[in-house]
Amino acid sequence: MVLLEVLLGFIIRLVVSAVIIYLAAKLLGEGEGFGTAISAALIGSVIFAIVSYFMGAGWIASLVSGIAWLIALGLMYDIGWLKSFAIAVV
Repeated sequence: MVLLEVLLGFIIRLVVSAVIIYLAAKLLGEGEGFGTAISAALIGSVIFAIVSYFMGAGWIASLVSGIAWLIALGLMYDIGWLKSFAIAVV
């Protein structure tokens, strides 16, 4: 039962994050679809989990995760640092 709750919570957070990423990208004029936003949210979650596993919790791990996610956003949406940062902030 606990595994089901964790999985359901992960899926809900993933969809909410993807909707926000999608809307932020559209607001900034990007043409990619919702699938790219889901992929970006999933990759962001995986990056954070990997960095947290190796570095633990804390601001340095969050900074490293954030930079890695900005790189991933930039590559997925073919945008620069500034737009990646704007999407991440939203």
